[in-house]
Amino acid sequence: MTPPAAASAAATRTDDLAADPAADRAATAESQAPAPVGLPGTGDDDPDERPAAVTPAASAPAATRAGDGPTGARFTRPGGMFSSLRIRNYRYYFAGQVVSNTGTWMQRIAQDWLVLSLTGSPFAVGVTTAMQFLPMLLLGLWGGVLADRLPKRRLLLATQGAMGLLAAGLAVLTVTGAVTAGYVYVFALLLGLVTVVDNPTRQAFVSEMVPAKDLANAVSLNAANFQTARLVGPAVAGLLIAAVGSGWAFAVNALSFAAVLGGLLAMRESELRPSTPVARQSGQLREGLRYVRERPELLWPMVLAGFIGTFGFNFPTLLSGFAYDTFKVGAGEYGLLNTAMAVGSLAGALLAARRGAPRLRRLVGAAVAFGTLEVLAALAPGYWTFAALLTLIGVFGLTFNTSVNSALQLGTDPAVRGRVMGLLVLVFTGGTPIGAPLVGWVTAAYGPRLGLLACGLVSAAAAAVIAVVLARAADLKVRVDLHPGAGRRVVAVVPRTLPKKDLATAC
Repeated sequence: MTPPAAASAAATRTDDLAADPAADRAATAESQAPAPVGLPGTGDDDPDERPAAVTPAASAPAATRAGDGPTGARFTRPGGMFSSLRIRNYRYYFAGQVVSNTGTWMQRIAQDWLVLSLTGSPFAVGVTTAMQFLPMLLLGLWGGVLADRLPKRRLLLATQGAMGLLAAGLAVLTVTGAVTAGYVYVFALLLGLVTVVDNPTRQAFVSEMVPAKDLANAVSLNAANFQTARLVGPAVAGLLIAAVGSGWAFAVNALSFAAVLGGLLAMRESELRPSTPVARQSGQLREGLRYVRERPELLWPMVLAGFIGTFGFNFPTLLSGFAYDTFKVGAGEYGLLNTAMAVGSLAGALLAARRGAPRLRRLVGAAVAFGTLEVLAALAPGYWTFAALLTLIGVFGLTFNTSVNSALQLGTDPAVRGRVMGLLVLVFTGGTPIGAPLVGWVTAAYGPRLGLLACGLVSAAAAAVIAVVLARAADLKVRVDLHPGAGRRVVAVVPRTLPKKDLATAC
């Protein structure tokens, strides 16, 4: 949420970078953001969670002070792991996403199983996945343009409602026995088209629900929400498919969108922090691309996200190969590998929620660790060692994911945030139709170990190269001090001369 001018005004870093300039940028952006209409002060807290104006703050019981309100959760205090949940609008959004994400994972499992049962072909399952991701590759940037032009809450009501109707339509076709593989392809394509608009809008909408100082926390909690659903949804889907068939899993997913729509409708518009919709005019797509290209603190994390998303996250192809070809285990052990990664991802999201505004060094460091762990996992001697490494890969993969999302949102002017997040979604997920077949070919020709080894080497090398590029652009160097004084670190990243404020502050 930080405009370029705000980033330039950040304080010059000290020699050992003991201060947290990213937090200063977030605070600066928050001070410049307009307070929601009808709320006293800056609107950091839900008015229901503040003492009444006639009650002196000092005399209010500790349990009812701002940040500890009726939720009774001390973790929702400012800076806590669940601090964003003290904000009423975000609580409604979060609760709706818990239900909807679980339904979405149920549909993913049921859809793959339905196509496999209709065709008997794993290739057909791959075609369904490609149909769902192809619109993002071709039209992802236009989704970001629409997110900037239209009120985000109303746009989400439309996209989430459309997704619910698509799930209901597929449920009717399946339950009545009229479904064919062709119908599933069409519904997957339509869902992908809606996702083109929904995904960047949802990402940018977070900054309208929470203040800048809570943005990184809210992004991390969204990721934790998604990973929790990833653990629960497939298990529920398996039971439901076995009991009554895939069609009813689609029906449950359709109903789950009522929770999201209800949460959006229950929000108090006066407590949102909406950005002013951008008037329609020619050249807005090029303007968004130019905005990112001219800012290294946005450009290079975006490039790194492209490499990690295209090559690093190809686990559906790789894990099945390791289970069946390398370790020769059954379906239960294969499911455990997915669970191990989901548990690590959930842990990574919760750990990220405890941290403040991200800095680029954390983002790059997480990418290096992610790639290195993939290399180690490719060389793992046994099944359980591989599963343990997958848990760590999940931790650092989610740390990178949440860090790049928060860093780009905090470093972007609100007027172009939708386009920037649309570009992030494009590079991070739009590369799947390119990376997945390539990794699949390497895995089929040379085995899953070499496939994962290649993914890890590409990810780690890209992170290392971009770390060097960022360090040179910001005129930074690594300082090693074997006899550090008070407040100094043994190893620290410091400016060579006066830092280039925008980029050095972000690093």
